[in-house]
Amino acid sequence: ISACLVGSEMCIRDSLIYSERMPVRALARVNLAAIERNVGVLRGALTAGASLCAVVKADGYGHGAAHSARAALSGGATWLAVATAAEALELRDAGLGAPILVMGAISDEELPVALAARADLVAWSEQFVNRVRGAAGEQPVAVHVKFDTGMGRLGTRDTGEAMRVAALAATARGVRLAGAMTHFATADDDLEFVAAQLKLFAPFAAALRDRYPGIVVHAANSAATLRVPASHYDLVRCGIAIYGCDPMGFDPAAVGLEPALELSSYVAAVKGARAGDSAGYGRRFLAASETCIGTVPIGYGDGVRRALSNNCDVLIGGRRYPLVGTVSMDNVTVDLGPGTDVQPGVRAVLIGADGDERQTAEEVARRIGTINYEVTCGISARVPRSYHRDGEPVG
Repeated sequence: ISACLVGSEMCIRDSLIYSERMPVRALARVNLAAIERNVGVLRGALTAGASLCAVVKADGYGHGAAHSARAALSGGATWLAVATAAEALELRDAGLGAPILVMGAISDEELPVALAARADLVAWSEQFVNRVRGAAGEQPVAVHVKFDTGMGRLGTRDTGEAMRVAALAATARGVRLAGAMTHFATADDDLEFVAAQLKLFAPFAAALRDRYPGIVVHAANSAATLRVPASHYDLVRCGIAIYGCDPMGFDPAAVGLEPALELSSYVAAVKGARAGDSAGYGRRFLAASETCIGTVPIGYGDGVRRALSNNCDVLIGGRRYPLVGTVSMDNVTVDLGPGTDVQPGVRAVLIGADGDERQTAEEVARRIGTINYEVTCGISARVPRSYHRDGEPVG
């Protein structure tokens, strides 16, 4: 124990010097080349004629919307999709000119923002089409009719109503019928229900295509893109997969995807602990024997979920160490073992690779009973994002 204590004291000065060089206490590094390659993998899975829409809502699932969108377009995507009008306008303000689909509901207050962003909108009622018509300027607003085949959220379940919405969008001044769509509820799991949804959607899509040639038909999300070729139609909407996360929640490498994001911090302090010493709020960790505890300055204020208390690993020096004690807002503690050689200032990885070890967003998600989407989206704005292409910095 004394060796650990002396060692930590000896390293404090080096740690402070190192921290002055560190740009931040926590960092999410995003490899844009990985996003480009993931888009290439997904495009390679498409049936003939289908194009790829990159979904960059929720700040690109935590990766940064504008940077991710540019990388996806560079990789061969031709459309972008978001959830809100403000997200669409953010992309336009960043200089992106690709078609943008706003997939979410649009309030009266948001409608002018969506129109300013020149975004395509989703409609499932004649009332909404009339609202768009009333707000439209000289440029017709493109509308995609959403038929709810089983997701049970937005969209109409009534085929007749969906056809009437399409007819109004096709004829109303200031509105243009651009597409028809649905969304799958279980493409990552239950393919029988996907088949049932397709059975409902196929005749609707065929009828609209016959009546309105040139519309874009789309249904597939990331999981369906990889698992259900019959769902590709004219366009697929890929979100989680373009960031290199497995839409089925297992292993990205198994489906040819490469995680684009690494979440890291550094070891700020190392100190000895005797048997019975605790670490963190609530004393939820008690050392069973003499050991060394490292403190890493990242916590739930940065998106490291409190449920990971005593329930995660941290990669340091190419090795796994258990996260012990309660995750606090700004710090976590790690059991480094007795007589550790870990020095203050070294990198600590919570998501990503270090040497031969890696910890994916999927692994973190499984530990706390959630999904990889929530893990990456949950990385807070307090954590800066930096961008590179296979190690080469991108401004």
